[in-house]
Amino acid sequence: MHVRSALVIVLLSTAFWPLGCARAHPPGAASHPPPPPQTSVTAGPVDADPLVGAVFLGAADLHTCTGSVLDSSTKNLILTAAHCLSSNTPATFAPGYTEQEGTAGRWTVDTIYLDARWVVREDPRADVAIARVSRPDGRSVESAVGKGLTLGTAPAAGTIVAVTGYPLSVGGEPIGCRVGTATAPGGFPSLHCVGLVDGTSGAPWRTDTAVVGLIGGLDGGGCDEKVSYSPPFDGHVADLLHRAEAGGPGDTAPEVFENGC
Repeated sequence: MHVRSALVIVLLSTAFWPLGCARAHPPGAASHPPPPPQTSVTAGPVDADPLVGAVFLGAADLHTCTGSVLDSSTKNLILTAAHCLSSNTPATFAPGYTEQEGTAGRWTVDTIYLDARWVVREDPRADVAIARVSRPDGRSVESAVGKGLTLGTAPAAGTIVAVTGYPLSVGGEPIGCRVGTATAPGGFPSLHCVGLVDGTSGAPWRTDTAVVGLIGGLDGGGCDEKVSYSPPFDGHVADLLHRAEAGGPGDTAPEVFENGC
């Protein structure tokens, strides 16, 4: 069983820092039973998507989570799971990342915007982060990759979504699948795609040009790599986008995330 969102130890310079991203757990760790069986597929290699990228923490070459480019009035916003970011650890985002990419194609995370429910109590329904990014030449991320994904709302059961994510790795290529969604207890969207392992936290659930979910939420996205969850995209997420577009100070992300697996 794998947890896409728990404590990972990343080497930053000469120190180890606890961060809220991906870590594998031993079999039998799931705290919530998976939803009833539905159509299941297996994730496999996919072409890099310029709107989806790898999230790196600190100066390490290890990418620990996945993010996506949002369509916004400021042209410089990305979306990922809240548990993927920490306010005291620098992060960068590489859209369309491939193993051949260097550091030139990375944007620095400058400001993190979080739902107050996440900041106060790490509510899994609020496991969403929108971050403002930049790079030294001043070019916005949307000007480099094209129009970002439109923020949508939680998918109805049976909606076909495409998921693309980056397994925890140094280098490596993206994996993905297309599958129908279901709704788990508590209103968490879910899907059965085997192989969405550590590092795919934050991976967007897409319907054409809209993002309607991401790997996160219940148990940090799931204790079993066969089943993934999303926080329900609702008015709270829309409000978060509006606040990020308005600019201003961001939020302090918790240092350590405990997913209950």
